[in-house]
Formats: sequence, structure tokens, C-alpha cells
Amino acid sequence: MAEYYPRAADPVLGVWAHRQALAARDAGAELRVLVLHRPVPPLAALRARDAAALTAPLRQRLRDRLDGLEVTYVPFLAPPRPSSYGSWGAWAAPPLALALRALRRRFAFDLIHAHYAAPAGDAVVRARTGSPLVVSAHGGDVLSVTDLGRAGREAVTGALRAAQLVLANSAATELRCLELGARATRVVHLGTDLAPPGPPPRQPTLVSVGNLIARKRHADVLRALWLLRESHPQVRYEIVGDGPERAALGRLAHELGLASRVAFRGALPHAEAVRAARRATLFVLPSVQEAFGVAYLEAMGGGVPAVGCRGEGGPQDIAAAGGGLRLVAPGDPESLAAELAALLGDPAWCRELGRRAHATVERCFTWERCGRATVQAYEAALR
Repeated sequence: MAEYYPRAADPVLGVWAHRQALAARDAGAELRVLVLHRPVPPLAALRARDAAALTAPLRQRLRDRLDGLEVTYVPFLAPPRPSSYGSWGAWAAPPLALALRALRRRFAFDLIHAHYAAPAGDAVVRARTGSPLVVSAHGGDVLSVTDLGRAGREAVTGALRAAQLVLANSAATELRCLELGARATRVVHLGTDLAPPGPPPRQPTLVSVGNLIARKRHADVLRALWLLRESHPQVRYEIVGDGPERAALGRLAHELGLASRVAFRGALPHAEAVRAARRATLFVLPSVQEAFGVAYLEAMGGGVPAVGCRGEGGPQDIAAAGGGLRLVAPGDPESLAAELAALLGDPAWCRELGRRAHATVERCFTWERCGRATVQAYEAALR
């Protein structure tokens, strides 16, 4: 069960949840997917009067097959997200209960795995299914939904306490879940596919892949690039993704005199975004509040070294598993510039880090490994 899951209008949304489902299936689980689907256009589409975005939620097929998996989209209505997201589980529970009863008549499931404590986990608890519950905490639920007033905190803590087992995407997320009352936890890292390292680009290239939101700190990369303008004038920066910070980042690139060296690629299909990351010299994403960060793994799985921030749960776990991910101080363009200069100035060291990155992913962060760990978690929950 998930809220974030690929849709016809947004095939990248929650693609990691879909990949984990596929990995669990390949590891021996038989499963069906239910997706909480709110067929209401986002406020941004209303403000922009974007006809396609306004009608996309209504055009979503309610039954589909994705890579052989049966996926059912369960519509529910709820007030606008900013003011009510913490209570969405209560709104989703009645239609979810009906969908689960209909599913049980043809698929005798043993347990329910909800991605995010709220709204998905909260909706399962309220639906009173009587089935064992596994909750995956991905960070946003235990780090931000709990701050959305009493309703949000109660939704998250209620789901965590009701779960037979809580799967955390990093050690830091696991600690937060325990603080919020989870009874039993374990860390299950997400993964990526491996690809042979390709040749380095002809021109030194930095790549970021992620939503253009403030916490991803794309502006820090732009400022670091400006600090390197004299020592590394040939370095290009490709930004893959879209979001509310797009216009501000464009203005900053222009103000810093970097417009000719910065390419905004927009939101790309998932496979194309991964290819862009794997064509880079360095993958750079100095984001904060980073509970995990599959984007680092996707670059590293192609032999590209990555740069993240110290003190962030996901990057800390990835860096501790082996080489290939360098950590710098958060919110510090000078520190970032120094790390980039050291890596760009030593191509042999950069290639060695790329080899270590590939080896780290192969050893610790493949989808096969994630699938096995997920099925083992299901077995533990049923015991």
C-alpha cells in the first residue's frame, strides 16, 4: 500500500516503492498493490490554469498492471494538503476498507505493508483489517508529518505503534521511529540496478537529480561553482528535476554569471534521469533532511562518485557501507567547493572513487538485496 506510486501522469512518482514491490516479488512474495489516489488537482495546477494537470487525476485508470504487478488505485477525497495532510488517513480509511475487503475475496493476503506511517499506515489502522501490519518509514512521515499539529502526530505514532514491524530506510530514521513509539524496527535500505561504468564525459560535468525544493540545496552547488570559476572554468552543471525553486535557481545562475554553464533539464523519465546521473563526472546533491537518497545510489551504481552532506541519515549510511560517497558540511558552499576542487583536480582519484562507488552498491544496495530483506521482514512480522 502506498500513496506515492507511479501514475499515468507521473510515472516517476514513488518509483522506488514500485521497485521494492518488484524486488519483494522476485524474492518470493506474492503481492498486490493498492494506491491511495486523491483525484483532486494540486493547487499549483489551479493557479497555473494548466488544463492537463487539472484533469490528470481524473484520467487515472483505477486498475492497471505495472511490470506484471496488479495495481489498484483507491480514490478518496480530502481537504487541501497544506492544512489537512495529517488527517488524510481518516479520509482514506473508508474506501480503503472496502477495497481491502474486495481484494481479500480473491487474494487471501497474509499481511499489509504500508509505505509511510501517514497517511497510508494510519488509513490501514483505521480500516480495522485485522491483518498484521508492516510500515515503511521513509523520513517525511516521521520528520515532518508529526509537525502538522495533533492530527499528524497521532496519525504517525498510531501507525508505528500498531505495526508488527517498522522498516526504516536508514539508521537515523529507525532511531526516530523508536522515539515515536515503534515496538519493533529494522533497517531495510532501498536499492538500484548496476551498470558498467562508462567513459568520463569530455567536459567535466556535475549532475544533480532531485525535486527543485529548498532542502535539496541546489543553490549551494551554484555558489560552489562560482567559487571555482577561475580554477575550473570548464565545469558544467546539469540539474535534472523540477519544482518551486526553478525560477529562483535560474535567476541565481544568471546573477553569478553561470547561465552558460548550467543546464536545467527538467523532470525526466526515471531511466533517462539515471542515465544523466551516470554520464557525470561527479554526482552532487548537498541536500539536508535526507532520510535516504536513492539518487546517490543510482549514480554510484554506474561508477560515478557522489557528494552529499554529513549528518544526514541516508548519506551517512551509504558512506559507512563503503567508498564512493564523499560527505561535506551542510549549507556550506565553501566546503563543497573545496571537495569538488580536490576531486576534479585529481582524475585518477576520481576514477578510483567511481570504482569504489560501484563496489559499494554491488555489495550493499542492489534491489535483489532489498527484496530479500523485505521478504525476511514479512516473515518476521508474521512470526
